[in-house]
Amino acid sequence: MTHHQILIIGGGTAGLTIAAMLRNQPDAPQVTIIEPNEKHYYQPIWTLVGGGVFSKDISERNEADFIPDGASWIKDKVVSLNPDNNSVELAGGDTVTYDYLVVAAGIQIDWDKIPGLKESVGKPGTGVCSNYSFQTVGSTWDNIKNLKKGRAIFTQPATPIKCGGAPQKICYLAADHFRRTGVRKDIDVVFASAAGNIFSVAKYARSLDKVIARNNIKAMYFENLVELKPDRKIAVFENMKTGQRTEMEYDMIHVTPPQSAPDFIKESPLAAETGWVSVDKHTTQHTKYPNVFSCGDASNLPTSKTGAAIRKQAPVLVENLLAVMRGQSPGQAYDGYTSCPLVTGYGSLVMAEFDYNLTPQETFPFDQSKERYSMYALKAYGLPQLYWHGMLRGREF
Repeated sequence: MTHHQILIIGGGTAGLTIAAMLRNQPDAPQVTIIEPNEKHYYQPIWTLVGGGVFSKDISERNEADFIPDGASWIKDKVVSLNPDNNSVELAGGDTVTYDYLVVAAGIQIDWDKIPGLKESVGKPGTGVCSNYSFQTVGSTWDNIKNLKKGRAIFTQPATPIKCGGAPQKICYLAADHFRRTGVRKDIDVVFASAAGNIFSVAKYARSLDKVIARNNIKAMYFENLVELKPDRKIAVFENMKTGQRTEMEYDMIHVTPPQSAPDFIKESPLAAETGWVSVDKHTTQHTKYPNVFSCGDASNLPTSKTGAAIRKQAPVLVENLLAVMRGQSPGQAYDGYTSCPLVTGYGSLVMAEFDYNLTPQETFPFDQSKERYSMYALKAYGLPQLYWHGMLRGREF
């Protein structure tokens, strides 16, 4: 089959959620998902995997188990988009066409953008680790539990990233582990971020600054990791304001790699100047092609790239897509809601929820900027169940 009513690029969080919501409709449209991977990962749990709380295996499921009933699955990779002809070219050589296109291809991890990173990350003895892949997340805990003295660096890049709070969360867990095992006094903990502050929403930033002070973490802002010299265990940072480069030795370094839109999107007519799919920030409809929609990490929606954001974006996209299919204008609006469960230690978490205006949009009837065990338990045990059995099945909550 080469022509499809609704073609969804990506079988990750956004793609599967949207596909399930569409197939759950009373008069369900024909849906096809393009996704090359046979495994699906619940990536938000990788912070706790890196912190030694869980095995990485709990994050992995078979993609086939979450393809909605009645939906088709093309196991291939997209290499180019031609929205003027309503067509998509696949790596296997096929060209498929569509009536409506949903781009939910996620984010691209650019490991090779930092010299020295790709060949050292996750390798024993290098001290270089990262929670940002299933293959390397186990190395984070190996490094944390084995470090007894020296310097531990945690980085955040200048690019947008999935889960903007993840780089600092693993830093807090590491500092807490070092304290609990009696080696904290012998370890210099550094959080080096290309951003100008710890968090964009002031209410939550105030709490996080207290966490940093309590843990005696050296926070360095406007410092972007640009190179690793793994043979000498040296990290090179470039100041975002001055351009000045400085070197810092490390015994372990957790690297959050630079990230960007997938190359096939960057090179397509669907891309904004930033490389992400250009959509109306309220309707998720493409700014030029009315039969194209996008949400999640691949889109240029100006909010944090999180699964929680997709939870609110997907219903808006589905309703607006169905309206367009009926010849109507999109009537639903997304307000920029996103959430970042900020783990601040073992058993404590700040639950940040906010909208496009950086105004808190909290779910619970208490001050969510305060560290709580209940919110930690929700992240560790509640949200994964809601993900596997709720979101990916097309259920709204």
